Amino acid sequence: MLSYTEENYLKAIYHLSGSGTKAVLTSEIAETMNTRAASVTDMIKKLSAKNMISYEKYYGVKITRQGKAEALMVVRKHRLWETFLVQKLHFSWDEVHDVAEQLEHIQSALLIEKLDEFLEFPTVDPHGHPIPDKTGKFVEVRQIPLSDCSGKKKITIRAVRNGSPSFLQYLSKIGVYIGATVAILEKIEFDGSLEIMIDGKKKVFISREASQNLLVTE
Repeated sequence: MLSYTEENYLKAIYHLSGSGTKAVLTSEIAETMNTRAASVTDMIKKLSAKNMISYEKYYGVKITRQGKAEALMVVRKHRLWETFLVQKLHFSWDEVHDVAEQLEHIQSALLIEKLDEFLEFPTVDPHGHPIPDKTGKFVEVRQIPLSDCSGKKKITIRAVRNGSPSFLQYLSKIGVYIGATVAILEKIEFDGSLEIMIDGKKKVFISREASQNLLVTE
């Protein structure tokens, strides 16, 4: 069994590695975990001893198959709890991350299975991120940043890259949500900002930075 801190590190390594596809530098881990390099080195030793990661000097950290499986279970719990908080307790989507960070460490597999069933087996969380099933599998849909779209095609908002409360609050204020249909009315050449129509009703301007952090399907 992993400690809370070990689970947090493993989840961070999983995300930094592109879902386990590349090695991660210790400096990247330290920055993500907001800690000192020495603390990262200590944790690398602990996780290596448990066969969760492998480490080679100058090449970085790679997550093992066992480590990836453990990380995916933490991700699964986190996203199920976020979904529960929004759907059943009516939290707003900008309020749930920190609470789910605490709940994701609950160890009861039965509780998580019951939670999944209670929520009717959701496939994405409130931010549009895929929820792994109990075997760690999930469906990946090809998504692109809104900033990469052009023309007046109808586009569906699928997920957010930036999960910060301030960004999510901004999206709520202008009426953007997961599942919203948008059309690009104009792209401003000067700064890359967009004028968009949301659900055929509301026109708003959004910055290039905001559009880069919205993932969509055309």
